[in-house]
Amino acid sequence: MAPRAQVNSIEAIEAFRARLVVYAAQARAALDECGSEVIRTRLWLENDQRSLIEAILRRCDRSVQETQQALFSARISSLQTECSAEQLAAHRARQARDEAEARLRRLKHWSGDYDNRVQPLVKEVEKLHSILSFDLVQAAASLSQTVRALSDYADLRSESSTLENPAQTHAAVETPSAAGSGPADTKV
Repeated sequence: MAPRAQVNSIEAIEAFRARLVVYAAQARAALDECGSEVIRTRLWLENDQRSLIEAILRRCDRSVQETQQALFSARISSLQTECSAEQLAAHRARQARDEAEARLRRLKHWSGDYDNRVQPLVKEVEKLHSILSFDLVQAAASLSQTVRALSDYADLRSESSTLENPAQTHAAVETPSAAGSGPADTKV
């Protein structure tokens, strides 16, 4: 007779399948959030930050014009003490404008370079998402089939052992009481 498979814990396979389904659902949700975050970041760079920095740059330009005008007025009135204060204010305003322009240049650089840097990573996330969406679903279905097949096998095994055991116990019970007569004595 062929050796029998030792099926000890079908419940362990079923528990693993259940955890796999939960993991796939949670991982898909996390990857969806990651994709959304990539889109939000792009929009933040292209819209929100650009608007903010351009507004700062406009304020800095106005401030530079105002401080230069104040410096010009101070020079005309030839007030030496106020002239140096106005020079300092004009210098600070130009420095703030230069910083805002540098921020705008960096923003334009990152906006242009964002897709080049992020796209390879997004493709990897999409691959993982497809694995979670298709391959793990198929794996869970395969595990369900395995559980069904093992359950059927265990049921057949228990039925065959039930069929074998009652005959042996039935023969053992009949043999002493019948004392040589009946079905236990017949040979096939």
